[in-house]
Amino acid sequence: MENLRTKSRKLEGYKNPMQVPRITKVVISTGVGSFKDKNKFKIVEDRLARITGQKAASRGAKISIASFKSRQGDIVGYQVTLHGERMYDFLEKLIHIALPRTKDFRGISPSAADEMGNYTLSIKEHSIFPETTDEELKDVFGFAVTIVTTAKSKDEVVKLLTHLGFPFRK
Repeated sequence: MENLRTKSRKLEGYKNPMQVPRITKVVISTGVGSFKDKNKFKIVEDRLARITGQKAASRGAKISIASFKSRQGDIVGYQVTLHGERMYDFLEKLIHIALPRTKDFRGISPSAADEMGNYTLSIKEHSIFPETTDEELKDVFGFAVTIVTTAKSKDEVVKLLTHLGFPFRK
């Protein structure tokens, strides 16, 4: 089977092979600001590390907000940035294993692409990934997957991701 790296090089319609858009990085991020229990922070960090194969970095609050009871520097989320082989392995797992396991899955929306050549996908439950075990379903959280590409427009991103095998809605 052809992997995503070699498949992305064969996109038609470009005169020069260096013009073909490619994926530069994948950023996985989640917020934990609504959690009251500090032990859940460790659970989220551990599960993100298991899903992505890389340790998650904590993100602190930039300013204090009294109505949210948050202080500057409090952990409000976690983020993982993937490059190279880990990025392609994660995308393969996302396309072929995780997304088909989503409840009532009918495809992803092509309108989630932005004008700068990025695509952001929302995952409602982390439990669609095989690394999470069934006994841990009491602490389900969602996260965002942002695919950063060198594409110049929304149409180029959708064309690239369709070519790579992303299951878009018709």
